[in-house]
Amino acid sequence: MLSDDYSDAALLLIGHGSTQNRASEKPVFQHAAEIRRRRIFHEVREGFWKQEPKIATVLQGITTPRVFIVPLFISEGYFSEQVIPQSLGFSLGADPASRTRSDGRRTIHYCRPVGTHSSLTQVLLARARGVVAQFPFPRAPKPPDITLFIAGHGTPQSDESRRSVDEQAQRIRNLNEYAAVHSIFMEEEPRIHQCYSLAGTRNMVVVPFFISDGMHTEEDIPVMLGEAERLVRDRIATGQPPWRNPTERNGKLVWYASAVGTESTLADVIIERVKEL
Repeated sequence: MLSDDYSDAALLLIGHGSTQNRASEKPVFQHAAEIRRRRIFHEVREGFWKQEPKIATVLQGITTPRVFIVPLFISEGYFSEQVIPQSLGFSLGADPASRTRSDGRRTIHYCRPVGTHSSLTQVLLARARGVVAQFPFPRAPKPPDITLFIAGHGTPQSDESRRSVDEQAQRIRNLNEYAAVHSIFMEEEPRIHQCYSLAGTRNMVVVPFFISDGMHTEEDIPVMLGEAERLVRDRIATGQPPWRNPTERNGKLVWYASAVGTESTLADVIIERVKEL
């Protein structure tokens, strides 16, 4: 582990980005601004794979002796562990040393994604507790009376996409705080809409395990939970949340939280990823 003195280092916080939905960029700028405010690094920069400013361009302009690149991604998947690092000259393997390289003028470290860090469990719990506390109508249920669902994307093409979701669900399950904890997915079993049959309690909390409040969390998942697509789009167009907390559906009372990636404490997770190298 390196020294905690990063006054000679730059932090490059990277996201996937989107050319169609600018909401995906917000957590990157949010957490970069918070870490910049703490004055830990010589500089803090933002970069994206799919939109400007592009990661490679930003990295080229950084002149500090050390650079730490932290992927603001949920899983160790195709983009965060293959496409992006390879484009930056890394060939990642089981050896932690593969995450460090030198280009002759700087030492560049490629950190693991924030979404697989063990402390994300507390971020998930904060989201679950917070949405119930914020909307206690008719009264705030206690965790033993709640079934907690962690909603992920999932894909049949990669086990990594769901692994981080399942791991977090198991960690929270081991705490014995909630009546039950389940993983649900957009593109894998069990699907989002199956949450109603899985829940053994009247109260349900659904927390999206996504970095940003973008199209998936604000449009797709609310519709999969049973809200009318037209209603969801009308709410978004008028600046309202896509889901009204709590909503009664299929005999259940459902609270729907914001994406974990917008939780303010994620800045601490980013810094922890840097300290690991």
